[in-house]
Amino acid sequence: MPMMSCGAPAQETSPPASHPTFPGTSRAAAHARTYARQIVERSVPGIAEGPVRDVELVVSELVTNAIRYGTEPGDRITVAVIASLSGVRIEVHDPVRRRPRHKPHNPARQRGRGLLVVGALANSWGVADRPLGKIVWAELAW
Repeated sequence: MPMMSCGAPAQETSPPASHPTFPGTSRAAAHARTYARQIVERSVPGIAEGPVRDVELVVSELVTNAIRYGTEPGDRITVAVIASLSGVRIEVHDPVRRRPRHKPHNPARQRGRGLLVVGALANSWGVADRPLGKIVWAELAW
């Protein structure tokens, strides 16, 4: 079962300069999915479609949460995708320190399942503080 960690596995303390930033708007998730797909396909030639879709889904959930709960109007988020032949690390940097949390199960609720999806697909995920905000990260192995 994937585990959540709130420790220090995030290696960056501020957004890496070489990774893209996106405005805190609803379109950010689509742009981040495209970016993640390109990184994974370039880093792991011939990778099957299933793992790429898993990466896109995790990126989409983390970015959506960052936009919804980790930004104010005018803020930007940074998305880092570091892929190798053994797996991928996804980091979403946002400017708010408030940590993500699981919501109690409620079948009538239309939202609030994103972290369950991340937990189901990722081998591990967690949160790390940075000077002005946080990093929510997930690692998937293939």
